[in-house]
Amino acid sequence: MESKQLTHLIVHTILRDVAQAGTVTGYREPLVGFAPAGDPRFGELRRLVPAHLSPEEMLPGARSVIAFFLPFAAWVVEANSQHGDQVAPEWSTAYVETNALIARISAHLTEILAERGVRSAAAPATHNYDPVSLACPWSHKSVAVIAGLGSFGLHRMVITDAGCAGRFGSLVVDVDLRVAPVPARERCRYLYDGSCADCVARCPVDALSEDGSMDKQRCHRRLLDIAAEFGAKACGKCAMGPCSLESAV
Repeated sequence: MESKQLTHLIVHTILRDVAQAGTVTGYREPLVGFAPAGDPRFGELRRLVPAHLSPEEMLPGARSVIAFFLPFAAWVVEANSQHGDQVAPEWSTAYVETNALIARISAHLTEILAERGVRSAAAPATHNYDPVSLACPWSHKSVAVIAGLGSFGLHRMVITDAGCAGRFGSLVVDVDLRVAPVPARERCRYLYDGSCADCVARCPVDALSEDGSMDKQRCHRRLLDIAAEFGAKACGKCAMGPCSLESAV
């Protein structure tokens, strides 16, 4: 199968799986991006986070990386925004259902690619981090940025053209997917012109700062408290600002 056909199949599979998800959670149209496994930014990421795996370490013989974003429906975001510092049940449900959906999409892609002689590897959608350093051996968000889906905002979330309220998944494959590179573009209004720091003001535990620093441990303790109550490490308050449903720039 030619690269163009394979790329189309991957995109079609993701779109179809989301459309047929059967979840309580609603979604807007998914975003899909690609990057060569040899992109130098994977090396830069490794220097920033030494524990982060390279595509080759994820899958010997890696040639390309697939990233996808499942943006929540507006009503899911609105529900969480209207609950003050409390997490809306709709948001907690979205977190759990979407993680499961990402796992199903990854498994389905792995199956259909294997039928065409393509090997692949994927990491879990969440809970794949070191409990002490809180560093991930494979960051779906970082991979999404390299694949051109968005840019990191002040809140350390990735802002896509469909906003930051949603979940990311990614796979590594051993075939070339020749897709034109996407030029880097700033999507965070604060980083663009300093005009918005809504995420800093919305954080219930003051884990974010306008100087770009983030207290990961404070944020993580908040998530553990939420998980004890709702069964899911889902807060999302920093993602309720102008960049929740679209790029703010």
